Amino acid sequence: MREVMKLVGRSLAPAEVFREMLHLMSELLGLNRGRMILADDALPGRSRTASIRHAYGLTANEIARGVFHWGEGVTGRVLAGGLPAIVQDVDAEPLFLFRTVARAQLPPQTVAYIALPIALNGVTIGVLACHRIRSRQRHLNDDLAVLRILATLAGQLLQLEQLVAEQTRQLEARNAELARALDTNTARYGLIGRSPALLQALGELERVSQSQATVLLLGESGTGKELFARAVHLASGRHDQPFIKVNCSAIPETLFESELFGHERGAFTGANSARPGWFEQANGGTIFLDEIGELPLAMQSKLLRTLQEGTLVRLGGQREVRIDVRLVAATNRDLAREVQAGRFRQDLYYRLNVIPIRLPSLRERRDDVRALALHFISRANQAHQRNVHLAPDAMARLESLDWPGNIRELGNLVERLVLLADHTPVMAAELERFLPGAAETSMLAPADSSPPLTSADHADTNGGAPLVRDYLRAQSHSVQSLQDALARHQGNQSRAAQSLGLTLRQFGYRLRKAGLR
Repeated sequence: MREVMKLVGRSLAPAEVFREMLHLMSELLGLNRGRMILADDALPGRSRTASIRHAYGLTANEIARGVFHWGEGVTGRVLAGGLPAIVQDVDAEPLFLFRTVARAQLPPQTVAYIALPIALNGVTIGVLACHRIRSRQRHLNDDLAVLRILATLAGQLLQLEQLVAEQTRQLEARNAELARALDTNTARYGLIGRSPALLQALGELERVSQSQATVLLLGESGTGKELFARAVHLASGRHDQPFIKVNCSAIPETLFESELFGHERGAFTGANSARPGWFEQANGGTIFLDEIGELPLAMQSKLLRTLQEGTLVRLGGQREVRIDVRLVAATNRDLAREVQAGRFRQDLYYRLNVIPIRLPSLRERRDDVRALALHFISRANQAHQRNVHLAPDAMARLESLDWPGNIRELGNLVERLVLLADHTPVMAAELERFLPGAAETSMLAPADSSPPLTSADHADTNGGAPLVRDYLRAQSHSVQSLQDALARHQGNQSRAAQSLGLTLRQFGYRLRKAGLR
């Protein structure tokens, strides 16, 4: 019993415990050919059966023959009645079937058969059985006492397995439900992925979305700040109102005030009519100021006043306009360092830094690279009417990269891949020439004694068009070279032209001159 309980302590997997239990019954007690017969799944219209699931000392053929109907033979009666059976002499018992082990395979001495029910929640679901040489110095009752304990333990282990399986099913169902909810939420916001870093940022976003506080999105360029800003808007009570996005780095310094706050007619040369600025257009909704670290110092004070008082004055105007706008700002700069350097107002920094949310880089979201790549491939295939997909080794290679350009870099690489890949599926070896740094590596490769390459040679070597095309005569390529290029690229004229350093128009002209279609 001590040895059996050690097994239970090491593993809760019933199969492992049962096999070793039957082994110990044979080795230590001489209770041979032990078997555990368990109920099969009941099929409609058929009588219930039970089969040997675990055994020691039986061959595979003997185990396969060990199938019993309820009430059939000694084993079947134990299954049907739930009472133990002790056969003192298997030769003298007409109900004993010898189905599993033929009599010739048993010892010549008198052989006894012991079968005890295994119950689960008060219902018999199996039998623990073994053979025993009847003439033993040890009392039969001692063996029965041990077998009863083992049968009870077997029932408890099966019940535990059933409970664990049920809890596992419930957890899997709940996980599937949560995954669907996550997919629904992220799909609602246009965000792709389930990595912990992304979900943490999304959770922070949803917790503050119903407030009116300013949100400052921090992180590297290409991490999806605009999508997160839109998510703040969609999750807020302002989702039915305007969402205005402004890229501060794209506005000339002289136009900032007019763009953000609007202008009156005649405010400057060319102002033929009054125009509301972005803040007025976002009234009632959300305005997203991207790259706010690029805002000139003069505009920072005006922005601070608008945020604090909820009013603005148009350029050239005399009256204040009251606005109700939720501000979401984003930057990839360290604003605290900009404040120390005197390039950003400290009071505006404190006004913006109410709820900072750091967006994770793609290096922190490696689990999402696959989902993002598949999304970009699907989108690029639809846009360019292609059917490119990645082989498993190519996808693994994408997941191993650091992506300094983040999601934007991944999206651009996938689109380039869809347009220029020679084969589908794209294998890791072909993917290498599209990866970041591949072009620079080929350009920086040491020179050798080979003659200089022409534009066509350069294109053929690197698999893409040259940076600058030399002038080529209409007879620059033979008919055979045109045909070979078409054959290499399965009739795709764009790729064939690119491999020869020609534009599609030049390639088509040469085909027509050669009488080819």
